[in-house]
Amino acid sequence: MRPLPILAAQSAPVAWDPAATWQKFEREIRRLRAMFPKTRLFLYPELFLAALGPAAAPRPASYSPALLAEPIPGPLTDRLAALAVELDAWLVPGSFYERGADGEIHNTAVAIAPDGSLRARYRKIFPWRPWEMTAAGHEFVVFEVDDVGRAGLMICYDGWFPEVARQLAWLGAEVILQPSATITSDREQEIVLARANAIANQLFVVNVNMGGHAAPGRSVIVDPEGHVLQQAGDGEEYLTEVLDLEAVRRVREYGSVGLNRMWEQLAREGPGLELPMYGGRFQPRDTSAS
Repeated sequence: MRPLPILAAQSAPVAWDPAATWQKFEREIRRLRAMFPKTRLFLYPELFLAALGPAAAPRPASYSPALLAEPIPGPLTDRLAALAVELDAWLVPGSFYERGADGEIHNTAVAIAPDGSLRARYRKIFPWRPWEMTAAGHEFVVFEVDDVGRAGLMICYDGWFPEVARQLAWLGAEVILQPSATITSDREQEIVLARANAIANQLFVVNVNMGGHAAPGRSVIVDPEGHVLQQAGDGEEYLTEVLDLEAVRRVREYGSVGLNRMWEQLAREGPGLELPMYGGRFQPRDTSAS
């Protein structure tokens, strides 16, 4: 086994108040760490620390991504690093607004290791247009969870584009961590897509959405064969699960439900397949030994 005990927090921020949201986050995650001491990684929703409020709620004039955005590393990641050291746990605290060196603002997720080091920074590649005005990222990001395996990051609407999950899997991801902040009526489709991304790429998908007043919740944890291990309701909930990343190796080697070995077939037949949409050909990679 390669166990990765996780906690996906379907939590709601204090709407439009980042300072109060940070206080809630600190209190909550310390309590959760005490309640579930074996948890190795904590995952929060998209734009949680940015205190994204309900769609229909009035937004204060003082609330602006341009005012909230800060560099990475910066003051917020410094606070997160100190908290990760205190808790001795991995933190993937959703996403927040990052100001890049060129001045552009991104919707960015980070992974902080238990030693306080910044192990990954991912800028959302597919912002939800036209409503989301942040700049698009251009880099797929995976990172090593020490002594366990490899995780990939994507954010909310990225899940609608199969290229994102496939590229993360091609880079060796065995679990995709997908913070979301869906507030619309398409959550049902997103659950289908989370299962489809897990099935097509034979990996775990942990898609945590905001709960309570800000979003309809329904966070899901899906295994490499597409089975839903956990699904939340619409309130604030905390999904705990122990992901055995060895299951990814098993499913890729023996096939989904013992049948479908897609990576083996891609390696055998993919190199001769032209991919005009991508201007190239499939480049095989051995993901079975990730």
